[in-house]
Amino acid sequence: MAESTVAMPETEQTQAVTQAENPSVETTRPREYYLTPPVDIYETPESLVVMADMPGIDPAHLDVRVDHDILTLRGQTQHQASGEPRYREYTLMSFFRQFELGERIDQEGIRADLKHGVLTLTLPKAAQAQPRAITINAA
Repeated sequence: MAESTVAMPETEQTQAVTQAENPSVETTRPREYYLTPPVDIYETPESLVVMADMPGIDPAHLDVRVDHDILTLRGQTQHQASGEPRYREYTLMSFFRQFELGERIDQEGIRADLKHGVLTLTLPKAAQAQPRAITINAA
């Protein structure tokens, strides 16, 4: 499995223009920024395990998918407090990271678990990639 980071599509960032200044120009949302979550990857005889730190991510706002042999992790953070705070010392950032999968991974069997801000992906090895003992026939 190799990391294959693909740049996120840029959202157009324009200066806010009020309707009074120019009624034909719409305002757009500000550019979104993404963090690359740190990961640990280790191998067992049956699978690869990817552990990604994604603090503040709710499972409903986490998207894990495989498309054309690319594993994509995308998480959108949401502030828990309602309304706009009067003072904020930190900003929650969304997460994005991609990995290229090879034929050694059984893509249908990938399992994802999120617990305490840590996403654990279990990527089972394909049957032909798992080690096996060879029986020796004596003549």
